[in-house]
Amino acid sequence: MNEWIVIGKIVSTQGLKGEVRVLSYSDFPERFERAGKRWIAKFETATPEPIDLIRGRNVPGKISLYVVKLGGIDTCDAAEALRGNLLMVQESDRPKLSTNEYHVTDLIGCKVIHQATGKNIGVITDVLPGGNDLLEVQNENQETVLIPFVEAIAPVVNIEQQYIEITPPNGLVDHWL
Repeated sequence: MNEWIVIGKIVSTQGLKGEVRVLSYSDFPERFERAGKRWIAKFETATPEPIDLIRGRNVPGKISLYVVKLGGIDTCDAAEALRGNLLMVQESDRPKLSTNEYHVTDLIGCKVIHQATGKNIGVITDVLPGGNDLLEVQNENQETVLIPFVEAIAPVVNIEQQYIEITPPNGLVDHWL
């Protein structure tokens, strides 16, 4: 059985010849700019159907927005019918990363451990992009804190054993210790 990664969502049509605008959920622009097989589904748990990405381009001034042409979608009405659908790739198509680079899906669910005390701070529930990514961490009381995902604060990342050790600055998680 294939595992799927949602790479974007079709948010609107573009022009009259069947192009669509896709909001990217991916850090890899080539997923929208290079032709090839993709999959499409109405929602994340639906069985995806294969579709060909014919071409794509970034919308100038919009980092996460692309205009793509999909195979067999040649009219504005056909494109409009795809609004809200998700574009996906197979898990096996994940790009290889460099040292100290991580897929967001690998970080979510990891335990966060205070390195000095060994105390379990909580679990990563989301990763928010920014100048430096922020780890959204939720504790057992359902409280959340945002922790900058930089090597000085998160020096140990163990994806295989699903934990991250942190050395936070004073005041960041003191109330949880």
